[in-house]
Amino acid sequence: MTPADMSGDQLSNIKYEEEFIQNSRGMKLFTCRWLPADREAKAIICLCHGYGMECSIFMEDTGVRLAKAGYAVFGIDLEGHGKSAGTRCYIKNFDDLVMDSVTFFRSVAESIEYREKARFLYGESMGGVVALLIHRKQPNYWNGAVLVAPMCKIAEEIKPHPLVISILKKLSLIIPTWKIVPTENIIDSAFKDPEKRQKIRANPYIYQDKPRLKTGYELLVTSLDMEKRLDEVSLPFLVVHGEDDKVTDPSVSKLLYTSAKSSDKTLKLYPDMWHGLTYGEPPEHIELVFSDIVAWLGKRSGAAGRCPEDAHLEKSSVAEYAMMSAESERKLANDNLSSKTLHNGF
Repeated sequence: MTPADMSGDQLSNIKYEEEFIQNSRGMKLFTCRWLPADREAKAIICLCHGYGMECSIFMEDTGVRLAKAGYAVFGIDLEGHGKSAGTRCYIKNFDDLVMDSVTFFRSVAESIEYREKARFLYGESMGGVVALLIHRKQPNYWNGAVLVAPMCKIAEEIKPHPLVISILKKLSLIIPTWKIVPTENIIDSAFKDPEKRQKIRANPYIYQDKPRLKTGYELLVTSLDMEKRLDEVSLPFLVVHGEDDKVTDPSVSKLLYTSAKSSDKTLKLYPDMWHGLTYGEPPEHIELVFSDIVAWLGKRSGAAGRCPEDAHLEKSSVAEYAMMSAESERKLANDNLSSKTLHNGF
């Protein structure tokens, strides 16, 4: 999407830009950014999109909302995704996606304009894993992360037997790009709003075919590895997850919350919401989720250019289970909607 495709209201306060960069393998990758046009950015937010998705159209609403809240927002279409080069949705090596993201985000964070700003990761679904793997490579670099229904563990009931994994590995070496991995329709399972589903299906940059063999294998082994090392997560983070998510089990986010050694961590669970809780829900649900995200970021955006250990964020040693704030309760009382919060830190 170009600036001409955006509404006048969006353009009045936000500057949108696109740029192609080249990765270490010589491939052209699409990047985009939403910047506050009328003020200095509070901090930078780096977007990591989900499997088969892209940034400029699907994550436009996220970019616009965060830019309107005062943040400089940067996105990159991963190799084989969106407008970037590569075989469509073919993941040959998951680490390549992570390193491409690290390289681009670091170039932004260390530019003259933003080197003194706090920096945050924002990852949805598979992008949540990308964000956590970026953090693993740069453990003291980021001031925090927002994780939306992250794909960081395979639910026990669908976890394949080790023999199946072995067979999948061998087949992925022989016919890596074959689209023969069985899967149900993710769009129908992830996005509640029928109109939003139609918009997603109409987006030519979103992959809607079956996963390729090698892609399936890379997603599987990456999730299994992440599950084993959740205790290494140390940065401040917010996890938001719909309780009715059928794509990534909410128990996965609960496990991340309990396993991570982060002293500043928050888990918010939303009743009756699905996987696409920042896009595929009714407007009032989306407003609630982004209100929580922006509030969380706002409390942590003053740690300019410093790693979390030096930010001197006020922390609490006790985790408390609480209902959402009284103010949010009043706003949504008529909808009988609430969120549950597990919180350790602010």
